[in-house]
Amino acid sequence: MCADGKTRERCERCGLIAWRNPAPVGMALIEREGKLVLIRRQADPLAGYWAPPAGYVERGESVPQAVLREAKEETGLDIALDGLLDVYSRADVDVLIVAYRAHAVGGRLVAGDDASEAGLFAPDAWLREPQAPPPVGGAAVDEWFYGVIRDAVARWR
Repeated sequence: MCADGKTRERCERCGLIAWRNPAPVGMALIEREGKLVLIRRQADPLAGYWAPPAGYVERGESVPQAVLREAKEETGLDIALDGLLDVYSRADVDVLIVAYRAHAVGGRLVAGDDASEAGLFAPDAWLREPQAPPPVGGAAVDEWFYGVIRDAVARWR
């Protein structure tokens, strides 16, 4: 047991702690032509839902670099970051999402990696768009990610 009262997994041989820290994810709320760029996700979490482009930060890149890369991979757009929107985390979910406001500076909007569609939405359209209902009873990450998207999109403008 550690000084903070938590029990952490340790290697039985050498005693080193096996850290299980949340993985960082970068998300971009991209403005193009006065509208929000969203992709329809192909994979979990939230396969089939419309969401801002997002993905894991890879070794050797910063969170802003990951956001730029993921936006290009998933939407075909080159973007510029306009500032931090928020950081989202929850104790029972193994990711931490860093969301940025951004705007398109080039490229062509196309569905790329992890996206079956890409589109432009009016500022409040995601909240009105007939989505699949909020996930209930599934993985905690699905329910949490849906709430993150809802909050980030509502605050985008």
